[in-house]
Amino acid sequence: MTMTADELPDDLETLKAMVLSREAENARLRQIIKELQRHRFGRRAETLPEDQLLLGLEEAEQIEADADEEKAQAAIAERQVRAAKRRSNRGSLPAHLPRVETVVDIDDHACPCCQHPLHRIGEDVSEKLDIVPAQFRVLVVRRPKYACRACEDVVVQAPARARLIEGGIPTEATVAQVLVSKYADHLPLYRQAQIYKRQGIDLDRSTLADWVGRAAWHLRPVHQRLLDHLKATSKLFADETTAPVLDPGRGKTKTGQLWAYARDDRPWQGDDPPGVAYVYAPDRKAERPMSHLDGFAGILQVDGYSGYRPLAEKNGVSLAFCWSHVRRRFYELAAAGPAPIAGEALKRIAELYRIEDEIRGRTQDERRAVRQQKSRPIADGLAPWLREQLALISQKTKLAEAIRYALSRWEGLTRFIDDGRIEIDSNTVERSIRPIALNRKNALFAGSDAGAEQWATIASLIETAKLNDVEPLAYLADVLSRIVNGHPNSQLDDLLPWAYAASTKPNAVA
Repeated sequence: MTMTADELPDDLETLKAMVLSREAENARLRQIIKELQRHRFGRRAETLPEDQLLLGLEEAEQIEADADEEKAQAAIAERQVRAAKRRSNRGSLPAHLPRVETVVDIDDHACPCCQHPLHRIGEDVSEKLDIVPAQFRVLVVRRPKYACRACEDVVVQAPARARLIEGGIPTEATVAQVLVSKYADHLPLYRQAQIYKRQGIDLDRSTLADWVGRAAWHLRPVHQRLLDHLKATSKLFADETTAPVLDPGRGKTKTGQLWAYARDDRPWQGDDPPGVAYVYAPDRKAERPMSHLDGFAGILQVDGYSGYRPLAEKNGVSLAFCWSHVRRRFYELAAAGPAPIAGEALKRIAELYRIEDEIRGRTQDERRAVRQQKSRPIADGLAPWLREQLALISQKTKLAEAIRYALSRWEGLTRFIDDGRIEIDSNTVERSIRPIALNRKNALFAGSDAGAEQWATIASLIETAKLNDVEPLAYLADVLSRIVNGHPNSQLDDLLPWAYAASTKPNAVA
């Protein structure tokens, strides 16, 4: 919030108090910026959780808004100026939102001077974003029975419509809301039960868990079809993350794995829609991706995990490795203190990334041509330089380890130069892993291997919907409704998120 010279107080003590208050707030903001920088660039052990940083920023913004409102209330003229500024900067509200119009008119339509009738010459229109809190309602379905007066045994009644939870109370939209809250908004079921109870709906956590399990069972074929579609493509990303699972036999948790297989061809104008499929496995053994990707023949972009190598050797898959993981190792060395070799390596890798920024969104042929011209000389010079430095340093150092990591994967690291479809890193699939990590943070662990498989099934459909700009709640409600009403398994392609996106208007919500 800025002030003009005329707005500053004349009283010295008031001015001092204002300066001290501003300085304290500036110090707070500087600290938040430092934490953000450390969160982005610092060592992992020194970083703060992202939600804590966001909380600090939220509070700073709230404090500023509070001060703005206090000043605006004190000066009506300035309040009008600020309102005009907000109208010019806020953009327009989405056209698909319903409008509730209110006319604020004058009481007397006679001229205050001569009493002649006034005529309308225009109007001022303002729009405000309003919200109606989630509202429960009860859908009552009546099925009349009919009998024949002449025939004693004749009773005619329309058959009951199929329901996801037979004998239960929820609609498919209600179940979809529970799924989205748990797997997209990361609200565990016990918290959802608490929210519903505040609105007078007493639903036990076990009841919600029953709904989730039944929905996951129905969605399992759609998840498998999604994975089959991804495996049929020519290029995928792969990554994995831990999935703590309760192990009742030992009274503790065991560490399972959620494997993520993603496709996103948008950076090179590919035709296939983006998607991600998660698959749960109880361990991280190399046979897991071999089983998951059985039948896949193409390019698999991964981090440096050696478990993917047998997949390439047996199935004929070409591995493309991730420069982000290479860069990270040199960055950790450079951030710890003076490190001229690591710094030079970072500089050369940054040149590769700069070229990628220039060509993102171009066709694969254009990307390949630019890489051959600009990226190839950088890579051809980097490899012998790394070997030269490796010969000059102790082989037991972290720097030597970082260099060997890069050189041992050089063929996969440079594969992107010869193929415009390949990205320079695997950040695409790492972004798909983040929602899993958030859910893991809030839920702590899955209750069983079957629960982790449900997690993988529902999260796959939700995250793929988000990648295709589909509202997950509307999508899941529609898919569950169509499944329980007998949608044929031979037409599962119609239930995939990108098919739903093609059949609905942009931003439409069921």
